[in-house]
Amino acid sequence: MTASGAAGRQNRRAPDPPLRPAAGSHAEASPDPPGRRRRERKSVLLRLDPEVHEALARWAADDLRSTNAHIEWLLRRAVTEAGRLRPSSADEPPT
Repeated sequence: MTASGAAGRQNRRAPDPPLRPAAGSHAEASPDPPGRRRRERKSVLLRLDPEVHEALARWAADDLRSTNAHIEWLLRRAVTEAGRLRPSSADEPPT
């Protein structure tokens, strides 16, 4: 082993911590919008047809949303229109 190889290993830094909080942690909730209560977010595994996912991703990008936020917006709108959820001032998805 060369001296430069050993020195290189000593200078390696520890890996960065994960950017996202662990699933189920309280930090997973979206930031508090002004005048609104903090809402916890539920994680859901959703299997989609690849064509449907691509269409949703394009639509979300057109509206400057993440795919996840766009799916939540669509579901909230559908549930509200079906009368299963009372309308609120929170018709916009979290950012």
